[in-house]
Amino acid sequence: MEKLGFKLSILDQSPVNEPETATDAFANTVELARKAEEWGYHRFWVAEHHGSSRVMGSSPEVLMAHLLAKTARIRIGSGGVMLQHYSPYKVAENFNVLASLAPGRVDLGIGRGPGGLPQSTKALQRDAVNGTMPLSEKVAELQRFLCNELEEDHPLYGLQASPLPPQPPELFMLGTNPSSAEFAAGLRIPYVFALFLHNDEDVMFQAISTYRALFPSAGGCRPRAMLALPVIVAETDEEAAGYAARVKVVRIRLASGRTLTVGSVEAGEEFGRQSGEEYTLSVKDASVVHGSPGTALAKLLEVQDVYQADEIFAVTAIDSFEKRLRSYQLLAQAYHQSVES
Repeated sequence: MEKLGFKLSILDQSPVNEPETATDAFANTVELARKAEEWGYHRFWVAEHHGSSRVMGSSPEVLMAHLLAKTARIRIGSGGVMLQHYSPYKVAENFNVLASLAPGRVDLGIGRGPGGLPQSTKALQRDAVNGTMPLSEKVAELQRFLCNELEEDHPLYGLQASPLPPQPPELFMLGTNPSSAEFAAGLRIPYVFALFLHNDEDVMFQAISTYRALFPSAGGCRPRAMLALPVIVAETDEEAAGYAARVKVVRIRLASGRTLTVGSVEAGEEFGRQSGEEYTLSVKDASVVHGSPGTALAKLLEVQDVYQADEIFAVTAIDSFEKRLRSYQLLAQAYHQSVES
């Protein structure tokens, strides 16, 4: 799906809505991935969250393996693995296994956030020896393991992240600020701005501009800027507006100056309690691309025109799976109809 100037993909967080269980949430994710392939979406990515009762994707690699087995063509990826918690070598091994099982279909998106509450971060990093490597070093090392290109002066030179697949996983950086864009540009990898986590279009514009400005021009590699946007499509503009009005962005600001997006006021309060810092919460309406199929597609085309995005991930937050599935179907149909007209 790229004849309108951009590819169209899905990022799914495996949400649990009452009265669903985690098993229901994963079954919904599997069905959505299979439908996404049927409807012609380019990629299907799953998220990583820890210690949450609202979103279930705590192990994207495991979920990806199941999704790869349940689909045949669509690219499956992580949006994204929280590399700060893990060994680059082990992550490279995991994704090389996936890429060997499904050559040419595996994406490795890296996220810079914690992916959970402070206790989850503590548990994930509990056995770290002498602290952890800076994330910049971890991503660079991961990139070298995926390409089997460790330098001779690297202390692990000669080590391979086996198995070596016929086509390595493609590496992406997700972020919500210009510093993550600068980081992606320096590594010469595609960059995904996650507006659904940040809700500030001015920052998105700064980040995408930074990415393109700092991306090295030599070497034959071009920048690939991608957007992950909240999108809701319904039969009518009014119905879509009703769903969009329910989507909120909850931000927590800690006394140390750190800010994060959380899924609810309750999660924000728990994050603040676990952090041990003073904090403030803000709740705002999310900036959601919404409308009937024609309206929503027109808005996406406007966004693509402004940002010249190579790809747009739709992230749809509706508390009914049937309505969420229908939203993605309507968006795909509108895209195809526009191409054919």
